[in-house]
Amino acid sequence: MAPSIITKFEIFRVPPRWLFVRLETADGIVGWGEGTLEGHTEAIEGAYKDLIERFVGVDADNIQDIWQTAYRGRFYRGGPVLMARLDIALWDIKGKKLGVPVWQLLGGKVRERLRVYGWIGGDKPDETYTAVLNRQKQGFTAVKMNGTSAIAWIDNPSILEDTVLRVKHIRSLGMDVGVDFHGRLHKGMAKQLARLLEPHQPLFIEEPLLPTQPEEIADLARAVSTPIALGERLYTRSDFRPYLERRAIDIAQPDVAHCGGISELHRIAALTETYDVALAPHSPLGPIALAACMQVATSAPNCEDDALFVLLSTFAHSKV
Repeated sequence: MAPSIITKFEIFRVPPRWLFVRLETADGIVGWGEGTLEGHTEAIEGAYKDLIERFVGVDADNIQDIWQTAYRGRFYRGGPVLMARLDIALWDIKGKKLGVPVWQLLGGKVRERLRVYGWIGGDKPDETYTAVLNRQKQGFTAVKMNGTSAIAWIDNPSILEDTVLRVKHIRSLGMDVGVDFHGRLHKGMAKQLARLLEPHQPLFIEEPLLPTQPEEIADLARAVSTPIALGERLYTRSDFRPYLERRAIDIAQPDVAHCGGISELHRIAALTETYDVALAPHSPLGPIALAACMQVATSAPNCEDDALFVLLSTFAHSKV
């Protein structure tokens, strides 16, 4: 097979907060990638220009070699967000060159459909109720909402009652609901809220504590039956390792635009399957990132929660 030499790259800022890359090869194939990091557009753009210049003149077919070189090639390793944009574009080129979807290159599909949930906010109760009805009209059967605003390390327990009421209301509509703590609570309050929500069977609770607390999250996982989800702020397989070894999570949520692209997301899927942990690719960013998530979700066995069921966070105004 003739090589596809990278000859040109362009970077695009796209409202509201997306950062896309366009790669072009000598044989006329174009690949698109996304490496959005919210609030850091200019920093990512500058760093990416430095990274990609090293790969002009390289064969785009060698995805693994390019990924490893980008990650290991300098004294200060890393840069998953940068690699994500490049990696997604390389897989796009490979699929177009061979005339197959990327999920076919990852081993083929294990499901025909993907279930998604819609974001509904949650800081203001009235807005939450309106938003969940809108999502239901759009055809969603599951939503995700904020748990609380920022509260004190130890606060009056009554401050948690509103969250419980919102979950009860959503469940009464026949909708599943995930509750995102966003790491806003500290251990004492997170334990209380998790226990209060447990009888109402939320689909999961997300980031009950900040991702710097694997031991404490493991303690919480042993205290409640509700599935624990996290991972959008973890970037590599190594970052997930302490959570998996401590049996701290039930759902891994790597973000394809943050964790190193399709290549690393696919490897994280395989690693988490070993620990009987579900995969729910996190995708609140742009359409390229969502499409990349769908390739892995289509082919990863542990994305399945029940028949043809996968959790994918959709960007705010998308429809099923």
